[in-house]
Amino acid sequence: MNLETIKSLNKEIVGCSLCDRLVVFREKISKIKRKEYINEEYWGKPITGFGDNNAKILIVGLAPAAHGGTRTGRVFTGDKSSQFLYECLYEAELSNQPYSISADDGLKLRNSYITTALKCVPPGDKPTSNELKTCSSYFKTELSLLVKSKIIITLGKVAFDATVRYYIDAYGKFEKKPAFSHGSLIKLPDNKILVSCYHPSPRNVNTGRLNKDMMVSLFKKVIKLV
Repeated sequence: MNLETIKSLNKEIVGCSLCDRLVVFREKISKIKRKEYINEEYWGKPITGFGDNNAKILIVGLAPAAHGGTRTGRVFTGDKSSQFLYECLYEAELSNQPYSISADDGLKLRNSYITTALKCVPPGDKPTSNELKTCSSYFKTELSLLVKSKIIITLGKVAFDATVRYYIDAYGKFEKKPAFSHGSLIKLPDNKILVSCYHPSPRNVNTGRLNKDMMVSLFKKVIKLV
């Protein structure tokens, strides 16, 4: 990947203000802070991707968390979802440490890159179709720049649907539209593999829908494929 190109893209992402509802919400969150973060200065801007620019594994989430990425300035950082995710990534040897707490905590990803389909936190974690469509140009550019990626792991159905939409726009409709199912492997038109994974949210983890063994097993399966 051309590092200057990804830097230019990330600069454009951080400066984006195209979606009025998202701008208002992210700025509101940055002013009306959670009690435990009351003395912190929130990032309060869109979030870029993070990781190994030459990664073969691309991990796609929905959007930055209100008091995670929106606070810390880095995707999947400083919230409970990131805590679970990085424990799993570390055990699978895809990161150098089992935590992601701040943008300067020394975290490095190995052969993996993490981004989100939507670059701003949406109210109630529910983006509108227009917001996803507006933000899709950034997501599409990331996918086109990550030329060495071989496998795309989508965390949750919204991220899965956004990735499928990208491929439909780029290559046309699938003979059989891909369906989200944890652990499923789908061959994409450009020979990459799309992997479905439940989102590592507290809701999924606390209810037992997703556990550490399931996620680590999926990551190790992906590593063998690349």
